[in-house]
Amino acid sequence: MFADRTDAGRQLGAALSGHRGEPLLVLALPRGGVPVGLEVARVLDAPLDVILVRKLRAPAHPELAIGAIVDGAPPQLLLDDQLVAATGATQDHIAAEKARQLRESARRRQAYRGGRPAPETWGRTVIVVDDGIATGATMRIALKALARSGAARVIVAVPVAPPDVLEKIRAEADEVVCLRTPEPFHAVGLHYHDFDQTSDEEVVRALAEADRNRA
Repeated sequence: MFADRTDAGRQLGAALSGHRGEPLLVLALPRGGVPVGLEVARVLDAPLDVILVRKLRAPAHPELAIGAIVDGAPPQLLLDDQLVAATGATQDHIAAEKARQLRESARRRQAYRGGRPAPETWGRTVIVVDDGIATGATMRIALKALARSGAARVIVAVPVAPPDVLEKIRAEADEVVCLRTPEPFHAVGLHYHDFDQTSDEEVVRALAEADRNRA
């Protein structure tokens, strides 16, 4: 088990150390991926930022995602047409959910970046970090957005993930680095001694610390 996200990030950074010296950008999925990404960025001497992905919830089943929207200019909307049909999600519902999640993305963008522009991905090796993968839905949506962003290479880096989901991720990334692939897989948090929820304040501190480390 990993002691906590910091421990997982240090181990992940060591596994990625061969990329040190490349034109790198570490993008973490908030909130839990950010403390992992901080350690990866520290090991690789790379800048750290966030990629803001929000799930669109199904009507009457808020735990079920029918798609997602990735923050950007413009935002990128991705829908699962089968789930949209199966859940009876109307265009009005999708529009309202899109607006709701864009408001949350805007709040997080302001909280995390404080008005700074999103980092340029063109021509860089982008390492997308999270604290683990369960279904892979959010990660795959992030990868689809990055595929359109002009990144030279996209590497997925996570401490733990189920083997079958990881195979789907491999099909959409240039490289995948995962430290543990337990089977059966039950939940990401079961592979950490400390898996407390990461707060917005911790995300802001981590991003500030990453900036100081490179100053």
